[in-house]
Amino acid sequence: MFPPLWLVTLCVAPVVSLLVWIRIKGLEYTIVNQRWIFVCLFLLPLSVVYDVLTFVRNWLVFRLNTAPLKHDKRVKEIQKQVLEWRSNGSKKPMCTSRPGYQTVSLRVGKYKKTHHNVHINLVDILGVDTERRVVRVEPLVSMGQITAMLNPLGWTLPVLPELDVLTVGGMVMGVGIETSSHKFGLFQHTCVAFELVMADGTLVRCSKDEHPDLFHAVPWSYGTLGFLVAAEIQIVPAKKYVKVNFKPAHSMSEVIKVFTEETLKKTGNNFVEGLVYSKNTAVIMTANMTDEVEEQKINDIGKYWKPWFFKHVQQYLTIGEGYEYIPLRHYYHRHTRSIFWELEDIIPFGNNPVFRYLCGWMVPPQISLLKLTQGETIRKLYEQNHVLQDMLVPLSKLPETIECFDRETKLYPLWLCPFLLPSLPGMVHPKGNEDEMYLDIGAYGTPKTKNFQFVETTRRLEEFVRSVNGFQMLYADTHMTKEEFREMFDHSLYDKLRAKLNCKQAFPEVYDKISRAVRI
Repeated sequence: MFPPLWLVTLCVAPVVSLLVWIRIKGLEYTIVNQRWIFVCLFLLPLSVVYDVLTFVRNWLVFRLNTAPLKHDKRVKEIQKQVLEWRSNGSKKPMCTSRPGYQTVSLRVGKYKKTHHNVHINLVDILGVDTERRVVRVEPLVSMGQITAMLNPLGWTLPVLPELDVLTVGGMVMGVGIETSSHKFGLFQHTCVAFELVMADGTLVRCSKDEHPDLFHAVPWSYGTLGFLVAAEIQIVPAKKYVKVNFKPAHSMSEVIKVFTEETLKKTGNNFVEGLVYSKNTAVIMTANMTDEVEEQKINDIGKYWKPWFFKHVQQYLTIGEGYEYIPLRHYYHRHTRSIFWELEDIIPFGNNPVFRYLCGWMVPPQISLLKLTQGETIRKLYEQNHVLQDMLVPLSKLPETIECFDRETKLYPLWLCPFLLPSLPGMVHPKGNEDEMYLDIGAYGTPKTKNFQFVETTRRLEEFVRSVNGFQMLYADTHMTKEEFREMFDHSLYDKLRAKLNCKQAFPEVYDKISRAVRI
């Protein structure tokens, strides 16, 4: 029996119209100027297929516990590749073969084409030890994977960054942060041990008691001291819900006061976060895990038909203070569906109720597919007209920081996330000898300042951050000189280990991997 003619017409007409439009305007024009068409018709369905297949595969591996059996074999294969590189004369520095489009950074890692690529396919959770309260994972395990497997068991990570696709390797070798970081520090500070294949092909395990210098030097090293093959991370008991309190602020002074007080509150909040919607308006959120809820106050914010989280929060500027209960996993990934607010630039009507009900179940598109299909034209547009930066500054410098970002970008919302920065060895630590409270200010989107100049603006932001003893997250482009970069990041332990472990020939320096000037 054939479907009715009206149904066939309804399904075929949009596709035919799109093909005619592409025929008239050209494929590149359509992808650049009406990118949402390409994303909605092609990337969203592909992302759903990818997500389903990946989830099923990961679930089976975890339940059948087959990953530990294969892990040692995979590590030996990595060691073999390193030893072959050495036997062939060590002619070029090494890096992983993971394509640049698979990372969340806008940066295109051109060093992949000139360096010796080592294949690393380590994507599994290796085991959960509830007695020691640690989970052992491979570096390409994602945050979404961890919550899907750990939360049903009643456990979670102390610091679990928001986006599903962020990987353990990225959080260790780079940096990871969450709204619980004011209690636990950065992701690296919740790690118990790292396992690395070194430049000579040996496998080394490091912790605060075993090779402590290496343990403290690995974070922020971006794979320039060795290849991460496993990490042990603390786990803590999880509860079913998070009670979130929303506190609107309507002046700069009120934003500073409420955010600072809630961050430093002695009784403690499990989570603290701020969304700044203009220079003088913000909503500060505090939250605590709980098993006891008021049924009428439950908000399953992760459901596909629900408003995007940052839009939902914005309403509290009008309605005043409030609270609600959000399922734990929904809370962890509250910014995933809208990729914070980046998806609004790609699908302008993405938060429309009609779109959410009809197509919201396919959102978000895989970031890797967005990057893979963006083309040179879109990439250049993003590089010249798009800001994607996280700057880490002392909490005491919050007023000056908001002023600086407002002056330079006029870009809102801004994301505020406090974190404790311990006084420990490594590339990132307070200038003094005591722990200090810092905050991450995240700016994502198209700046509204007139005559925006990407390079000049980024350099001014970097200069401000250096002046307040802050740091720049290195997933984004840096336009600092090497001298400025070394002024921002403490290289003393890093340089010592690079020389001691014979890394200078084996791996590039961090600056050479992340600097735009070096890549060009």
